[in-house]
Amino acid sequence: MKHLNKLAWSVALATTATLTPVMSSHAAGTITFGEDRYISLGFGMRGSYSRVEDGAGNGSSYSNDFSLDSGRIYLSGSLNKYIKGMLNTEKDIAGQGFQVIDAVGIFQMTPDISIWAGRFLSPSDRANMAGPYYSLGGGYWAGIASRYGFNGGYIGRDDGVALVATAFDQRLAYSFGAFEGNTAFQIAPVADEVESARGSDGLMYAGRLQYSFWDTEPGYYGTGNYLGTKDIFTIGIAGRSQKNGAVSATDQGQYYSYSADLLIEKQNVGPGAVSFEAAYYRYDTDKVFRSEEGKAYSAGAGYIFNEKVGWGQIQPFVRYQRFDADNNIDLRQTDLGVAYIIDGYNAQISGVYSHLKETSQSNTDSFFVTLQLQF
Repeated sequence: MKHLNKLAWSVALATTATLTPVMSSHAAGTITFGEDRYISLGFGMRGSYSRVEDGAGNGSSYSNDFSLDSGRIYLSGSLNKYIKGMLNTEKDIAGQGFQVIDAVGIFQMTPDISIWAGRFLSPSDRANMAGPYYSLGGGYWAGIASRYGFNGGYIGRDDGVALVATAFDQRLAYSFGAFEGNTAFQIAPVADEVESARGSDGLMYAGRLQYSFWDTEPGYYGTGNYLGTKDIFTIGIAGRSQKNGAVSATDQGQYYSYSADLLIEKQNVGPGAVSFEAAYYRYDTDKVFRSEEGKAYSAGAGYIFNEKVGWGQIQPFVRYQRFDADNNIDLRQTDLGVAYIIDGYNAQISGVYSHLKETSQSNTDSFFVTLQLQF
């Protein structure tokens, strides 16, 4: 394996509408048609420049590449205070069209209870629910430990229905649903589910339970870090299971996974706010895919200074991930970075040094500079 040094500029514009009382708010343009009737529109893109050692065609020179990593359109709407929905798209890998990643109807039964039906994020760990734009330092940093692309759809989406609810003044949040599972949903022109090798078919059941001891965390699609705006002490557990959920060309078996995660953030610790997060994962594919079963760990810590420097605040951070697979391949990644927070998750720049180590392989060192904007 070649030793890589990457210098990447990632340009991100990710926009989502203010959808429902149980979702995070994002900037967008909104047209209202009366009380509790509206349509909101947003758009987003992520682009990058990369420079990779020995990455050129001759195998010995640096590569220089620009790429459009993400291009999205976001729509949301409300018919009344009981029926709402959203539609989000992502460009396909070839960049020739768009594919639906979220298409969901949301039925608000009571202020604390809603039913979601369609395609959306199934209940899972905090990193997966927060997604690429709402985590410490930006980017979907927990991709090594949080491996929900394997079962439940690429970037965590899946087709199904779920109960999404809160209790005790939103301190307790819980969700449970049934989904198609066994999904090879990719951002590509052709996306299909994997059929069972023996003809049997079972739904994937997924759930999440979390409790906030300090400030509450409203919203189903979550946030990985509050950037010094809240005091957070929240613990969560999640799990999913599917009969015949692990299917290869020659075999199939039970799929299940479970996780536990923790987020602590405290304001006014010295001249700023400190944050710490950690998570543990266990994956099992009934020995069908030994490379996708095993134990995983992740942890992150950050400190955001209250005083602005120019336009924004400084937030140094460190992150660590490990996936110890049952095929004896151990994958570890350590990130050291500094974020410049201009306007929360609407505008920030970060620089990250990343060290990736894989069993029996040479190390990979990378350096990234990312720019994130939301409108």
